[in-house]
This record gives sequence, C-alpha cells and structure tokens, in this order.
Amino acid sequence: MSVHELRRKSGDSSEKITINLGVVDLGQIDLLVQEGFYSNRTDLIRTAIRNQLATHAEVVKQTVTRKAFVLGLENYSRADLEAVQSAGEKLQIQVLGLVSIADDVTPELARTTIESIVVLGALHASKAVKAALADRIQ
Repeated sequence: MSVHELRRKSGDSSEKITINLGVVDLGQIDLLVQEGFYSNRTDLIRTAIRNQLATHAEVVKQTVTRKAFVLGLENYSRADLEAVQSAGEKLQIQVLGLVSIADDVTPELARTTIESIVVLGALHASKAVKAALADRIQ
C-alpha cells in the first residue's frame, strides 16, 4: 500500500490522501458498504484508521511526551516569526498534526527564525518557504 498527499482545501484541517488497495480488499469493502455496515468506502476506511489509532493510543501518547511533540495545530504568522527574530531566538518545531506557516512569511524570515522542523502529519507553507527550509525539515 502506498500513501501520498494530494491536496488541501483552504481552511481545512484534514488532508486528502490516496491509498492503493488490492482488488480483493476493495471488493470486501464494497461488499460491506452494500450490506449497509458503512455508508461508503471512506466511512469504512476512516473507521478502520480510528480503530487502529485507538489500539495504539498509549504508544502515541508516550511517544509524543518522550519526543516533546506539540499535539494538534501550530500556526506561525509573520508577526510570530518577527518576534522570534527580534528576540534573537530560533524555533525548533516538533508537531504531531499540522504546522502552518503564513503565506506572507518570506523564505529569508523562515530561515532566520526556524532551526528545525519535525512534523508528523502535514506542513502547510508556501513552496518558497518549504524550499528555503528543505534542509531543516525532517
């Protein structure tokens, strides 16, 4: 199975992904949808993912704590990063969820203020900012 990001709607905190499934698995999913266990394929897949996350919830919680991740959404505006720059500091961003860097943040400001980024989830920033931080994104 392979998974990759396709696109994101503006203001939406969810991500669209594509998964490749075997035809037998897909047929079984369609059968369960036809039998009324799920409203559609997406409903079954979301339910399966939530069940797996619930099964591993304690591991996720311990890892988030051990690795000092911020859990959820982190937004960085131009003003936020200018304040970091004025303080002479650099950010080490570690997030499980979504990191969003505002569109008006310049690549130079991002490189000056962001030392490293570890994101398990999604990073939303302009292509120029992502390119400027490419060597700092893990």
